[in-house]
Amino acid sequence: MVRGAGRIPSPCCGKSMSVIGTRDRKSRERSGEAKVYNIRRLCCDQCGRIHHELPDFLVPYKRYESECIETVLSNPSTHDVPADESTLFRWFDWFNSFVDYWANCLISILLRTKQDMIPLNLTSANSKTAPQKIGRLVGNAPQWLERIVRPIVNFNLWIHTRSAFLSEDS
Repeated sequence: MVRGAGRIPSPCCGKSMSVIGTRDRKSRERSGEAKVYNIRRLCCDQCGRIHHELPDFLVPYKRYESECIETVLSNPSTHDVPADESTLFRWFDWFNSFVDYWANCLISILLRTKQDMIPLNLTSANSKTAPQKIGRLVGNAPQWLERIVRPIVNFNLWIHTRSAFLSEDS
């Protein structure tokens, strides 16, 4: 069971939320073992939207723990994550297509929360790869993917991704 310690404000409006139930959330860890987590379903008391309380190690709409995805993105040729090639391809495509959006979200969050430590030279041409672009904001130490996901989700800026249509012909 996964439970937060305190009251969580609604990501959509900042008001309180009430627990309305639980649901199972499956994921795979780095060893390939499947895990099932029981997470809370929360309803915003103000607007009625439903949210799920995910722990930091889970990425919305992804079936592998963030450590697995981060390992593959950081070390494409030397990782040991037991995932098939099509899954790895989708992770790279997903990450590369959203990295600019996430960087802009993180900058916006820094400005909204009036944090003085905004990294300098964010638009430099020196950032060649997607991990380097985002690394300027969250660093490249372990758990960098968690440091991207949590604030963006909590500010209700996470874009829902669907993998049902994998080709552009659909």
